[in-house]
Amino acid sequence: MALHAAAPACAVFCRLPSSSPSHDAGGRRSLPAVARPRGVVSAAPLRTRAVRTKATFSDGVPETSNSPHVVCFGELLIDFVPTVNGLSLSEAPAFKKAPGGAPANVAVGIARLGGSAAFIGKVGDDEFGYMLADILKQNNVNNQGLLFDPHARTALAFVTLRSDGEREFMFYRNPSADMLLEEKELDLDLIQKAKIFHHGSISLITEPCKTAHIAAAKAAKDAGVLVSYDPNLRLPLWSSAEDARDGILSIWETADVIKISEEEVSFLTNGEDPYDDAVVKKLIHSNLKLLLVTEGPDGCRYYSKDFSGRVGGLKVSAVDTTGAGDAFVAGVLSQLATDFSLLQDEGRLREALKFANVCGALTVTERGAIPALPTRQQVLDALTDVVA
Repeated sequence: MALHAAAPACAVFCRLPSSSPSHDAGGRRSLPAVARPRGVVSAAPLRTRAVRTKATFSDGVPETSNSPHVVCFGELLIDFVPTVNGLSLSEAPAFKKAPGGAPANVAVGIARLGGSAAFIGKVGDDEFGYMLADILKQNNVNNQGLLFDPHARTALAFVTLRSDGEREFMFYRNPSADMLLEEKELDLDLIQKAKIFHHGSISLITEPCKTAHIAAAKAAKDAGVLVSYDPNLRLPLWSSAEDARDGILSIWETADVIKISEEEVSFLTNGEDPYDDAVVKKLIHSNLKLLLVTEGPDGCRYYSKDFSGRVGGLKVSAVDTTGAGDAFVAGVLSQLATDFSLLQDEGRLREALKFANVCGALTVTERGAIPALPTRQQVLDALTDVVA
């Protein structure tokens, strides 16, 4: 498959541990009508880097009537998932394109569950970017904070699926559009009116997005918005393991709710045992309301100032584990957004985590992240099989 980029692309291979357009007289890019989803407008002049355009809803006006409960910040990209498991990238006979990107997955996951979500980020002023903007809209995610960049392409990730459903990634970015979001382009009003601001760590890797990311999180915190953080470690995207650890921990103490995996516990504690509660508790800062550690099919552990415990998962046959953690986060935040008192009630929190575990489990039974995210009814139907 040939990849064409406006700037040189960098392919980064990541092994995860188990668990020509025409222009009008004004110099604006013009694509055939069939190439751009109805209601998605791109008016960024090709020669003016500072100007960006927002994705809009079908009436051509950004949605502002009701502030989304959860605003997700970060990357939105295309995953190319092989049609056959257990083969290397070079051996795969074909790939199925699937929209993804951890924060975007969470936003769509919340909306699928009946919640209210928005996404803030940047995609390329290209066919994939338009497709992704439309997918957010089709899934009832507010995309007024999504921008198009005419100078960089939408990020791509090719995924290898092992026979057990676990993954290896090869990323095409450097630079991709998501890396070029600038602080001045942030929709601060959207962030400040949310109940929850959710973000990861990928946007902390390079400038200018790093500065934009930090500013967005600060705006949320200063406005009294609950901050949710899922580092979503992708080590090969960082210059070194030390930089990754420092970058992830640089905003750790701004988060109210943190979700991490077993592997991330070990990474952040320099190889200590992720199943040792004493090790996990080293990651709890003084203002943290809830720390969640996911254990794949075995469920999750939870830690707060007042209680801790474990909630079992739902056993399923894994096809593709992409997006499972994001579905779990969506399950948690969709419930937390309607009732923050869950953080003080262990019994109700456990019920919420059962729900979230099922969200993650159902997601691994299909290929791709966003296509596999479950609806609320699908989760409720499967809840009876969960072991407490």
